[in-house]
Amino acid sequence: MDESPGWDAIDSALRPLYGDTNPFHLGTMLKWSLGGPDPIDGISVYPRSEPVPHWHFVTYGMTELYTKESENLDESGWGFEFTLRVARGPAEQEPPMWAPNLLQNLGRYVFNSGNTFGPGHHMNANGPINTDREDSEIRAVTFVTDPELGEISTPHGRVLFLQVVGLASEEYEALRRWNADGLMQVLAPHLPVFVTDIDRRSLLADPRIARAVEEGASQEGSSGGFLYVTKADWVRGAGSTTLRIGALQAPAIADALSGRLPFGRELILQTDQTRLTFLPGDAFAVEEPLEGVLDVHVPLAALDDLKAAIRPTAGSSAVPSLPGLTVEIVPTAMKDRYGNETGEVVG
Repeated sequence: MDESPGWDAIDSALRPLYGDTNPFHLGTMLKWSLGGPDPIDGISVYPRSEPVPHWHFVTYGMTELYTKESENLDESGWGFEFTLRVARGPAEQEPPMWAPNLLQNLGRYVFNSGNTFGPGHHMNANGPINTDREDSEIRAVTFVTDPELGEISTPHGRVLFLQVVGLASEEYEALRRWNADGLMQVLAPHLPVFVTDIDRRSLLADPRIARAVEEGASQEGSSGGFLYVTKADWVRGAGSTTLRIGALQAPAIADALSGRLPFGRELILQTDQTRLTFLPGDAFAVEEPLEGVLDVHVPLAALDDLKAAIRPTAGSSAVPSLPGLTVEIVPTAMKDRYGNETGEVVG
């Protein structure tokens, strides 16, 4: 009887690409289920020359490798395994170790939070994705279906090979104003098989690419109408409302407002306890239909004033064109990959 049918299914998916090539394999010493810190049991890495030299990382552990434990018969485990393609220099004989660290961090986030990833999702790393390269512009990631591996069926359900793609900060800001699918279509001709190169600069430095992205964002707006944030609450008084927003996520919120309200779409900020929604409106209004829920209707003429108040600097700002509304920006304590506060504060 096969003791690891899920693992074997991943190997079978890789065989048409790599045949009997023996990959570099990075195994976890102490499994997550036994109290270890790393949720991914193993990562295989294959050297590639085409279409550009790169390392192809493939994880084993986000899905059910050994036995079927979940009640969802359609999907194996979380439903995906991560892949990552990293640019390979001509003299490199072994894969870079920052990449498996990144994949383990992403896996740890999923296992600890229960939040999953899928194509089109994205995340700001709040620093270089290679933590040893402070000068790197690649400080965010998005996710696409691996262009060569796609999706497979396994004895424990389907598995999507979800490729992590590094983005420059400027590209990530554009993604928030538009959407991941549109941005990646524009960038794809310049990122063969979506290889992540931590040494590259933003592709938006090319005026033609920047123009294509801005045209897409201005025509379509943002498809991202929901942001999960750590801080979004409020204090109401007689004729006044103060919105309290975390400094770290303020830029993302301001960008998202530009991509939503002018196109007749709302923006929802969700925390563990509250839901704050900005809606386009003909007149300014603040409504609290339920406890822990606040709706703010914003005329488009007031949007610039509102965005100006949502900036990553601690303090309070009245919004001149929205009488009675104040935005208070609250400092955000940074956390490490294990969820522990680092002592660094934004704002």
